[in-house]
Amino acid sequence: MSKKRYYANEEYEEIYNIDSDAFGDNQQERLEILRNRSVSKYRVKTIRSGDMLEVEAYPLFDAPTGKRGKRKNSSTAAQQNLNNKNTKKRIVRLTNANFTNDDVWSTLTYDNNNLPADEEQAKKDMQNYLRRVKRHIKKHDLPELKYIYVTEYSNTPGKKVRIHHHIITNFRDRDTLEDLWHGGGRSHTRRLRADDYGFEGLVRYITKDVRETKRYSVSRNLTKPKVTVADSKLTRRRAHKIATQEVDAQEIFEKMYEGYKFNDIDIKFSEWTSGAYLYVRMKRSDLSIRGRGRKDE
Repeated sequence: MSKKRYYANEEYEEIYNIDSDAFGDNQQERLEILRNRSVSKYRVKTIRSGDMLEVEAYPLFDAPTGKRGKRKNSSTAAQQNLNNKNTKKRIVRLTNANFTNDDVWSTLTYDNNNLPADEEQAKKDMQNYLRRVKRHIKKHDLPELKYIYVTEYSNTPGKKVRIHHHIITNFRDRDTLEDLWHGGGRSHTRRLRADDYGFEGLVRYITKDVRETKRYSVSRNLTKPKVTVADSKLTRRRAHKIATQEVDAQEIFEKMYEGYKFNDIDIKFSEWTSGAYLYVRMKRSDLSIRGRGRKDE
């Protein structure tokens, strides 16, 4: 007997875009959205980035859902917002996967006599800066440089933002980092400080002006977040109970991911298809599990 095949729509972040709060306390309306039997079960994607863990759970269907047509309210701006959101999410994950509180981040600015003429010149300034740092590392036989940097400015009429850079790096000599910046402006370096969401707050601050341009760059030697996918981890029934808040999501996910502390859950519905999208954020609470095999992988 052939194995039953299920289908997932990987555009789930775009499809499921209605907050559960939009339904208020209308439990019946939520149930109607979830009731369609074409949803067989849920796919669970687990993303581990250092001490942080994210869970994305979305429906698997009995039959292909087909190509999504344009929604009435779809727009270039909406797609751009989704792209920006995913760009920031990628940078958050890379930062959490590669850096610790022993590492540093810097803001690099220019004085009036050294302002770059354009974005391309600003990019060359950062490339030259990184070369100077790498030469210092090679000379002193230090660990290979890891970095993520973002260039911030604005093209918005009436909004004045001078070009400047933010960089996160594993090079920990703060004085040397500041001395090697030749922009003539200020170089301010600080230690990283993680909270319950790792370094997400910092990344969202330094990427607040990031758009779909090459305004950020990462070193090629960064460790990628570990992504695992399971199609039998969360049943349709349990997912729907979570979506309607009939059960305690914290209790369920902390049992599923032993050694991690539940932070929050975001529940989304769709205007055109059934099921729900669950997005959970957690942080490692048991440091002894680092490096051990996990039962959910």
